[in-house]
Amino acid sequence: AALVSRGVDVLVCGRSSGSPAPGRDAAGAGAGGAPPAGRLEALQADVRDPAQARLLVERAAALFGGLDILVNNAGVSRFEELAAQSDDAWREIVETNLGGVFHCCRAAIPALRRRGGGWIVNVSSLAGSHPFAGATAYCASKAGVDALSEALMQEVRHEGIRVCCVAPGSVDTRFAGDPPADTSWKLTAGDVARVVVDLLQHDPRSLPSRVEIRPARPRK
Repeated sequence: AALVSRGVDVLVCGRSSGSPAPGRDAAGAGAGGAPPAGRLEALQADVRDPAQARLLVERAAALFGGLDILVNNAGVSRFEELAAQSDDAWREIVETNLGGVFHCCRAAIPALRRRGGGWIVNVSSLAGSHPFAGATAYCASKAGVDALSEALMQEVRHEGIRVCCVAPGSVDTRFAGDPPADTSWKLTAGDVARVVVDLLQHDPRSLPSRVEIRPARPRK
């Protein structure tokens, strides 16, 4: 929504059919002289599957005439200790959080090269650099995203493709299940979206390659 409201055409995806309805057109004059809003389209896809990741990129390029921005934000977790974690849970977490980033980045790079550059924003977590007990697979997957982002940044930066890793702390998304009674101290999804929007507005000479964002006043 933050990008659409600024005139960016956006294709979102999710594994379930509960994603925003495809074909939703948010175009029109913005309020108060703001730029016309962009289009919002949706596609059901599983980024763990390389073929579906390629389809996602191809669909975006076909809808909008090319690809300029990739935001990798798919994420899952089960907060449990390593000794209790099943093989299936480990695979789901690592293949979604890390494998999905790999598949989408690999699919997007040729499309970004055709445009002469662009942005890849990988949403990681402070858990990648500050691991904690009870979330071994999640922390490991996000540490992998951090390393992937750093290495990829160095590989494509001279082609005008800027790679940034955004690492939020606790965000109020009910990601870990039912929230406690008071979540007012947590970041909101809008806080993270604002960071992404600000990144995209940097001058091409500037590359903020990692941004950490955390609650200003977390629970003591």
